[in-house]
Amino acid sequence: MITLVNVSKVIGKQKVLDCIDLQLEDGQIHAFFGANGSGKSMLFRSICGLIKPTEGKVVINGNTLHKDCSFPDSIGIVIESPGFWESYTGLENLKMLASIKNKIDIKEIRRNIARVGLDPDDRRNFKKYSLGMKQRLAIAQAIMEQPDILILDEPTNALDEDGVDLVRSIILEEKHRGATILIASHNKEDLDILADKRFRVKNGKVTSEDGESN
Repeated sequence: MITLVNVSKVIGKQKVLDCIDLQLEDGQIHAFFGANGSGKSMLFRSICGLIKPTEGKVVINGNTLHKDCSFPDSIGIVIESPGFWESYTGLENLKMLASIKNKIDIKEIRRNIARVGLDPDDRRNFKKYSLGMKQRLAIAQAIMEQPDILILDEPTNALDEDGVDLVRSIILEEKHRGATILIASHNKEDLDILADKRFRVKNGKVTSEDGESN
């Protein structure tokens, strides 16, 4: 379970996360929506361990981030613009990322590139990819090691209709595999199709869809 206890984050004089208490159950899709600048990406960054709360704590499966561990042990992330080595192919990029933990082999890397609708044998460098192709590769790197937690910020961004349908199917497949999934999306259809639970983010505060403050 992912638990946030009184989590606040202050940057400069701005409180970007404001006293958030939240429990997210395993194996469900938790959808977060709100205006740009509302705090969604900062919330996701705190759960990933990429930022340390000014106050409060984030607990992942009993381990407190920045105390018991720096990052969740098993997590796949797509937050904001995908960052890859521009002079390498998609396959080369994922091979380098996979070498960090050595959990999967080249066959699994190729399978996940194909799974998102890309050609693992495409010799184009990443810098020549379209925005949609870059987004697909980002999804592939997030899912390729079968993480326990998936955090996807605007996962259908820059995708055509077929790409949107494919990514939604992949997200549901990952849920059925047992992953705990957090998504943020401006696409209401994403929320309608995917979400088990919904949360509104506004001014750094999180409120569940039934109106209960978190």
